[in-house]
Amino acid sequence: MFNRNRRLRVVAAVASTSLLAGCGLVSSDSKEEEQEIVVGTMSAPTTLDPAAAWDGSWELYRNIFQTLVAFPPGATEPEPDAAESCRFVDTRNKAYECTLREGLTFSDGSELNADAVKHSVDRIVAINDKRGPAGLLGSLDRVEAKDERTVTFYLNKPDATFPFVLSAPAFSIVSPKGYPADKLREGDEVIGSGPYTLEDYKPEGHADLAKNATYKGPAKVGNNAVSIQYFKDSGTMVEALKKEEIDVTFRGLAAEDVVALNGENRKAGIQLVEAAGTEIRYLVFNPKDPWAKNPAVRKAVAQTVDRGAIAHKVYRDTVEPLYSMVPRGLTGHATSYFDRFGKPDEDKAAQILSEAGINEPVPLTLWYTTDRYGSATEKEFQELKRQLDGSGLFDVTIKGRPWKTFEPGYRKGEYPVFGRGWFPDFPDADNFIAPFVGENNALSTPYVAKEITDDLLPQSRRESDRGAVAAQFEKAQSIMLEDTRLLPLWQGKQYIAASEEIAGAERALDPSAIMMMWELSRKQSW
Repeated sequence: MFNRNRRLRVVAAVASTSLLAGCGLVSSDSKEEEQEIVVGTMSAPTTLDPAAAWDGSWELYRNIFQTLVAFPPGATEPEPDAAESCRFVDTRNKAYECTLREGLTFSDGSELNADAVKHSVDRIVAINDKRGPAGLLGSLDRVEAKDERTVTFYLNKPDATFPFVLSAPAFSIVSPKGYPADKLREGDEVIGSGPYTLEDYKPEGHADLAKNATYKGPAKVGNNAVSIQYFKDSGTMVEALKKEEIDVTFRGLAAEDVVALNGENRKAGIQLVEAAGTEIRYLVFNPKDPWAKNPAVRKAVAQTVDRGAIAHKVYRDTVEPLYSMVPRGLTGHATSYFDRFGKPDEDKAAQILSEAGINEPVPLTLWYTTDRYGSATEKEFQELKRQLDGSGLFDVTIKGRPWKTFEPGYRKGEYPVFGRGWFPDFPDADNFIAPFVGENNALSTPYVAKEITDDLLPQSRRESDRGAVAAQFEKAQSIMLEDTRLLPLWQGKQYIAASEEIAGAERALDPSAIMMMWELSRKQSW
């Protein structure tokens, strides 16, 4: 098991030696403890069983499990991971077949074969956990293990995005011996086949990973061990980085900390890596609420909210305003909300309400999670309240809950309006539209939009060239705009802050902004 206290002593010793030597060398043959890397994040797993997670738990899964296909650094399409090869074996994108690598094993020594793949997917469907990823498998008909190394997925309709779906950590391959077919696995141990094994885990405390000696896959592991430390506050996390108690931070950096690090990094010996991101934030209106169900109220909110002020005042321009559910950088991105509502205009918002017979301030309660998306979320909702109340058209109350109670609350329909963040399951416009529409969507707020679900999405999924589907997604967003059931607010950038002795940070995020810990290593000279 990874000893974190030993790790801290080694860091101090290395730092001291470097100062004395002027230009210290950290050899690639250095002792194991000198290769251990400590990573800080504010996104702790909610569960260790992939069948029950459609959230930030995937960040851990990506490093301790394998999927059939995955996104390596710089890739725009999924490539083989546990698979040796994968392809559609028909002309209609309805039969997807993978051949596994030879000699794959789980960390308990059992064989990872086609039966294990079938078991892993079938149990997600069978368990159908309300928090889990079964909703991503709407196009799956059945899974067949043809032989020890060949597995075929038969789809009930053409779906060119299915390889993207399989790349999500939700579809991590698990051991049939350790993960029951009809219920979730209990306990804090994991049986996987990824680049690391989980050596020690404390919920909301830490996850200690060790290099998996039996791993067979494309990842080139640059370190011997990683300890992931889970923080509640960005400032505390950054202080730990400055004190060399951790080496890297990758999720939850507050805007003020990003700005400060950008000015102090040379002095503090910290590198700040910025990358384009597809993370988005948005508001959800509950159709069961007497006020939020009124389209005029929703459109008046859309006409009042100043995204630019949120981006500048709250996030210090580390995010950018978003006027489309599909973020910039993906085929299908549009500026629908700006084209319709333009700049914030209180007079236009008042007219929208007046025409609907609403002439008194609209009472709305806006809910947010206090510990899921970073410490700036509360300030964001305070700014939303200031804007809406300041218009004189609304009387807003804001309330927050920790994720463990916030999530069950929105699934039960308790919140009139609530804020959510979305980190894509895979980098395609489909994943910014499909999860939010239909009777059983990811938000538990039924949204019947038959033209989207029955026509536009099926049309786009028949197209293997994902660059050729812009028209369908632009049309889908125009429909969503008319309903204004979802209100996009901003699109984030990705930031990693790391000690200058750490290499690989610029390659460590996959297209879904999940950190691939194996890309991190200690520089051989600095």
